[in-house]
Amino acid sequence: MDNALSPSNTALADPDAAPAAPTGLVQRLTALPLRNKLGLGLGLAALVGVLLAMALYSGKTDFRPVFTGLSDKDGGAIIAQLAQMNVPYRNEPGGTILVPAAQVYDVRMKLASAGLPKGSVVGFELMDKTSIGQTQFNERLNFQRALEGELTRTITAMADVADARVHLAMPQQNGFFREQQKPSASVMLTLRGGRTLDRAQVAGIVHLVSASVPELAPKAVSVLDQTGALLSNPSDNGNGLDSQQLQYKQQVEANLNKRIYELLEPVVGRENLRATVTADVDFSQVESTAEEYRPNQGPNAQVAVRASQTQESINSTPQPPTGVPGAATNQPPVPATAPINGASAPLQTAGGAANSQSSRREAVTNYELDKTVRVTRNAIGTVRRLNAAVVVNHRSMTDPKGKTSTQPVPQEELDKLNDLVKEALGFSQQRGDSVKVISAPFVTEKVEPVDVPLWKQPWLLELARTAAIPAALVLVALIAVFGMVRPAIRAAYPPPEPQPEAGAGTQLNAVEDEQHALPGAGGLPALEAPISNDKLERVRIIAKDNPLAVANIVRAWVNGEELEAVKKG
Repeated sequence: MDNALSPSNTALADPDAAPAAPTGLVQRLTALPLRNKLGLGLGLAALVGVLLAMALYSGKTDFRPVFTGLSDKDGGAIIAQLAQMNVPYRNEPGGTILVPAAQVYDVRMKLASAGLPKGSVVGFELMDKTSIGQTQFNERLNFQRALEGELTRTITAMADVADARVHLAMPQQNGFFREQQKPSASVMLTLRGGRTLDRAQVAGIVHLVSASVPELAPKAVSVLDQTGALLSNPSDNGNGLDSQQLQYKQQVEANLNKRIYELLEPVVGRENLRATVTADVDFSQVESTAEEYRPNQGPNAQVAVRASQTQESINSTPQPPTGVPGAATNQPPVPATAPINGASAPLQTAGGAANSQSSRREAVTNYELDKTVRVTRNAIGTVRRLNAAVVVNHRSMTDPKGKTSTQPVPQEELDKLNDLVKEALGFSQQRGDSVKVISAPFVTEKVEPVDVPLWKQPWLLELARTAAIPAALVLVALIAVFGMVRPAIRAAYPPPEPQPEAGAGTQLNAVEDEQHALPGAGGLPALEAPISNDKLERVRIIAKDNPLAVANIVRAWVNGEELEAVKKG
């Protein structure tokens, strides 16, 4: 009986009289069971890990390339400069150096001010270093190298050019103007993958080089690519046309094809027409010169005298007297009376033949002749022949039953369409043009839309990849807080016990005064269920720690000794 009323058994006899709970946080956590202690430790460790991971993820730096394609020498110099500037960097294969995205432009400007990257190309900075014993040849050579380097830098600034080399041939000039030689240049381009230069870009490079060198004509500049193809003067493409002529031919065909579509689409429908035009364009340039001479002849022709020259001479030789001496022979001879043109005249007398006389007359007259000079130069880019082919789709017909079928376009309508195409092209029979319009069914492939589920949508996948890490960290934090830390805190700080109501059956010492008979139990006292689970937990702890005292108390309850002891007390 003494054991039943010992101090260790008083708490069991009165469950409300629980041992005093620890007041400090450390004492409460120390008094927790091992399971709660482990849960609290793991939860706090998980929270610390989540916070650290969130800090690292949010502070992750986005690196961008500051330079690409650097040589080993330039890359080492840039890395040394970045280390001196205390700028974080990453070195990747291919001569690529990455720096934080927020510092890309600042780093580029600072490196440029430091003369980096230097590269293998030098410009006019080569002229900054001069030596005392430098000859004129060295000065001229350095100037040529500097000019080549500056041109190379300018050309490589183009988006499609990865690298370039410029070679200048600048002969030394002398004092004789006729013996001076003109400079020339060659440009070697390395284009980026899949890039090409059009004719305008090549012409720009040619004029850039020619304008940078005095007395350098654009025709003396050659531009090549990395494959060795000549870009400044492209070779023929198989049709005997260069790129400009081919572009003009394609433009002519496209304009004619556009005319056909604009004319026939309103008639047959937008998707029911296919047309193509082939133009044979003549780019040959022929120049002919002809001279024609025509004398001034005809009934109404007027003679135009250009020059006239007349020359006349008379020779007279005296003859000795002849015949019978007398008065007649002593008389002087009579001048001749015959006409100059040789017309017949009466003969002179015998006495008139005493003197011998001869005459000569020459007349030269030059007349103007008609002269016609014709210079004929054919036009460039004339169309020699046109060929057009047009296909019209079959028409869709629907019968009264709703069945759809296709029928060819009638020949009468095709003939009308053919005439329209001829008028649109400017058809010429003498030129040998040909136009063909036919009707044929178009084959269309049915493309079924692919129903991509929501979880396969690209935007959703990108969102999941972006938010996966933060969501996982938040989930781990929630599990650590609500699954480990919170139960340990609740165990350390239990909620306050509810106050029992004033009534019967709240204490063991009130059983005698408040006995309740259970129905059908023969007047046996009714036992109340425990009001709080915390009391049961404390009783279990006491029973586990001191089982002998609990056994004595139960034995006293069974024998009824506790009631007597209470009454005696």
